[in-house]
Amino acid sequence: MQGLWLENNQLRHRTDLPLPQPHVDEALVRVRQAGICNTDLELIKGYYPYTGILGHEFVGQVEQGPAHLQGKRVVGEINAACGNCDYCRRHLSTHCEQRSVLGIVNRHGAFAEYLTLPVENLHPVPDHLPDQVVTFTEPLAAALEIQEQIAITPSHQVLVVGDGKLGQLVAQTLALTGCQLFVVGRHAEKLANLSARKIATGFEPDLQAQLRSFDIAVECTGNPQGFDLARKALRPRGTLVLKSTYAEHLTIDAAAIVVDELTVLGSRCGPFAKALDLLDQSAVDVTSLIQTTFPLSQGIQAFEVAQQRGTQKVLLSMND
Repeated sequence: MQGLWLENNQLRHRTDLPLPQPHVDEALVRVRQAGICNTDLELIKGYYPYTGILGHEFVGQVEQGPAHLQGKRVVGEINAACGNCDYCRRHLSTHCEQRSVLGIVNRHGAFAEYLTLPVENLHPVPDHLPDQVVTFTEPLAAALEIQEQIAITPSHQVLVVGDGKLGQLVAQTLALTGCQLFVVGRHAEKLANLSARKIATGFEPDLQAQLRSFDIAVECTGNPQGFDLARKALRPRGTLVLKSTYAEHLTIDAAAIVVDELTVLGSRCGPFAKALDLLDQSAVDVTSLIQTTFPLSQGIQAFEVAQQRGTQKVLLSMND
């Protein structure tokens, strides 16, 4: 089996990988397409000491599993939980102390011809949606997690910092709430994509007059400058939502957080069923976020493109 193998912060294309064997209550999935995420790029930089096959955004086809899923196209939630610990019993399986995480923690990922996941993690996808659309289910679900954590209404003033892949999805999902939304970024063409959807956008200088006025700020850049800008934009007792993973440590002005009594909220995995519903309804646009597609055999080149500043979503196709 071929796949992209990460070891000692070095990524290699291998053709000698063993076919994964599903455990009890798991399915064997033939990967059809997968997306390169910023988390994958951060793992290469050392965000987490992972060795194995990268990748967690995917759509595939079940080859071994229960009869109702045989041959079906599926997407999969990335956290495989034990089901028995305190977190699992409290329905917080994404924080299971024994969990493995697809392509991130103790479980080989989606940048290969096959993967395994628990059957309960798999979601069939609508037949009419193309692979390139449903590949966005995992990051779209992550964007929707914000609304699972915070009740956002039309009266809220909300800022999204970052116009990259994640920022675009977060902005589109937040816009559906009717909130007073503003997105600040650095790339005119990316902001234009949001402006076309009637979302207010601008650059950092455009935000200066609005500092200390937002109820909620969502940081989607993964860099210290974005964090600092999001914090400064909040009114006292505002909420700072962190959607990015950081390979490097942040220097935080803790005094400002205390004085303004800010709430800092981490946010990651989210509801797959709701994400699939939005894709099924064409309520969000993901195809405009696709930069290019490479075959798996050219995965190293794909990562080189994905690492370039300003690049949108790079996909890997296992069918080429």
